[in-house]
Amino acid sequence: MKFSGKNVLVTGASRGIGAEIAKTLAGFGLKVWINYRSGAVAADGVKDEIEAAGGSAAVIGFDVSDEAAFIDAVKSIVDSDGELSYLVNNAGITNDKLALRMKTEDFLSVINANLTSTFIGSREFFKAARKKKFGSVVNIASIVGETGNAGQTNYTASKGGVIAMTKSFALEAATSGIRYNSITPGFISTEMTEGLNDEVKNALNAKIPMSRMGEAREIAEATAFLLSDHASYITGETLKVNGGMNMA
Repeated sequence: MKFSGKNVLVTGASRGIGAEIAKTLAGFGLKVWINYRSGAVAADGVKDEIEAAGGSAAVIGFDVSDEAAFIDAVKSIVDSDGELSYLVNNAGITNDKLALRMKTEDFLSVINANLTSTFIGSREFFKAARKKKFGSVVNIASIVGETGNAGQTNYTASKGGVIAMTKSFALEAATSGIRYNSITPGFISTEMTEGLNDEVKNALNAKIPMSRMGEAREIAEATAFLLSDHASYITGETLKVNGGMNMA
């Protein structure tokens, strides 16, 4: 896959989908900045794995919902490498409850971690990349941001917001040569889903036309495509990577 830029920041990259995205992008020759909030050891492990495979990586710890910290991180990367070519806003949290039991602080904590942080990152990337008139952002949303989901009012609102906001950034940044796209993963096999019993897994798979959960690698490869030069005429789009669950 072809990339004209040289480096990428991946938020929430110490484990799961974020770690797989980081390793995949490093495999295509990009220097990967691995963001973490609390998983320093895991982030170092991802860096070691990338470097052992011949790639280039650096670890940068900060809370993506902390505006000042995110601004400082982007500045540090640009000061170090001379540019920031790509951004993957992947970091996020859940705090599931039925809406009637959900406190306002439960709602806002997820909005801030998932949606506000993506806004901050997307905005700061725009500021940094417009000088070069080149750059690409992929925001990791979710299928439930398109469909809704019981018990996840806060999470679905945050991910639906990411989808809509990505389109707005795409419109504003297009003339600056910067692209913004989002990906909506369906059920993906991660550490969290590995703990489910077979009955629950079978019930989930029955809802998926392809009859299986996705792999983190499949999200990572879709992310790489949207960031790459092969997607140079794609912006403001939402790529559904869900095994056919939501074809609308």
